Order: sequence, then C-alpha cells, then structure tokens
Amino acid sequence: MREILHVQAGQCGNQIGGKFWEVVCDEHGIDAKGNYLGTSPVQLERVNVYFNEASGGRYVPRAVLMDLEPGTMDSLRTGPYGQLFRPDNFVFGQNGAGNNWAKGHYTEGAELIDSVLDVVRKDAENCDCLQGFQICHSLGGGTGSGMGTLLISKMREEYPDRMMLTFSVFPSPKVSDTVVEPYNATLSVHQLVENADECMVLDNEALYDICFRTLKLTNPSWEGMDEMEFTEAESNMNDLVSEYQQYQDAVADDNGEDYEDEEAMEI
Repeated sequence: MREILHVQAGQCGNQIGGKFWEVVCDEHGIDAKGNYLGTSPVQLERVNVYFNEASGGRYVPRAVLMDLEPGTMDSLRTGPYGQLFRPDNFVFGQNGAGNNWAKGHYTEGAELIDSVLDVVRKDAENCDCLQGFQICHSLGGGTGSGMGTLLISKMREEYPDRMMLTFSVFPSPKVSDTVVEPYNATLSVHQLVENADECMVLDNEALYDICFRTLKLTNPSWEGMDEMEFTEAESNMNDLVSEYQQYQDAVADDNGEDYEDEEAMEI
C-alpha cells in the first residue's frame, strides 16, 4: 500500500485540512473518534493511504498540523473531529507570523521547523511505502506561505524521491485581508517552483465568483468556500493518483517483459 502524509499549515491550511478529514472520514465510514462504522468492506480497502491503524481498531489520520499561533489548533481540538488526531501531531508556536513571509520563513518559523520535521520524520518512518506528501496552505499569509515553503524545502532535501504535492490558496484583492499578500505569494511561488512536483492552484476570487454567480449565495461563508476548495482539490488528487498508478503499472509491465526477453535469450 502506498501511503500519503498530509501536512496542513497556517490558519487557511488547517481550515481546509479540517474539512478534508471530515469528508475522507465520511467516505471511509470512520466516525469523529476514529472508529469504523461503515457498511461496506470496500471502504476499508485503501484506508491505509491516509490513516494509520492504532490499538483498539481506531484509525488515526497520517497528518501533521502546524501553525505559529495556538488559535486555529484550539478550534480544531475542540471541534467535532478534534479527538481524531494524535495530540503529538499538533505543532504550534505562540507569537504568530503577522502576515509576514520573512517571519514564517526565517525567524519564528525557523525556530519551530525542527519540531515539525521530527513529527514528519516519525510518521514517514512508520510507512511501509511512502508515496509522497500533500500540503494544504495559503500563499497570502505568513505561516502557510513562509513556514509552509520552508517545510517543503526541508522535506525535499530529506525525501528527494518522494512526490511533493501542494494545494495552495492564492490571494486576490476581492477577498483580501492585508496589503502584503502579493509579496508573500510572490516569494512563496519561487519556493514552490523549486521544490514542489505539482501545485494545485486554488483561487479565492474564482471561488467567490462561483458563490455569487453559480450558487447564487448572497453572503458566502468561509466554511462554504473551504468545502468548495476541498471538492476541487479532491478531484485533482484522485486524477493524479490514478495517473500515477497507471504509470507504475506500465513500468512494472515493461520491466516484466524485459525480464522475460532476457530469460528467453539465455535459453
């Protein structure tokens, strides 16, 4: 079984990641405490891609949750799926990045990055065949962009042959929080070009337009936008995994034919 390690960084990444785990748990028939309540054996067929099986038959997400301030972590812990995650996999600071890419990448984030890497390393070593990493983050803030790209570069150094996939929320003036978002995004894109294999671009402005024009929502909520972002990301991820599996099967078939040809020549 090929496992995927999920990382969510910053407020935006953790909000999307929280919705991601809700939907994945629902698909696999797993409740908010990690117990399997499904009705079909198909639901457990590939559950190890995203979950580790713990004692008592509980399923625990293979996820690392990080932020430079405790607020988002507290809301996830006290939420309906707070008991699903391993407590050790919550890694957070106290000061925050203040929407400053440099604080996330060089100062506050650099102080916390070793603790995050320890958790990543621990989960990766528990995998039988790690396929790669997926990272949920935004490029407009400080933690998701600055510390998120720092983590990606560190993981690329340590696991150069593993797939690196990011779900990156790009900022836009229409739903902007701060004036420095374009600078944070520009600095982050440079890092993603260097270190990410695939980057799924999630545009906040396009999602906002979908809310108004297609869904006819007069007051779109952030929770609804997270849900749409995840639906788009899930579709992209399924396509990617399917293509990767077909590629691996084709390589295996080619190697098998070459081996048979060599045996025939020896005979």
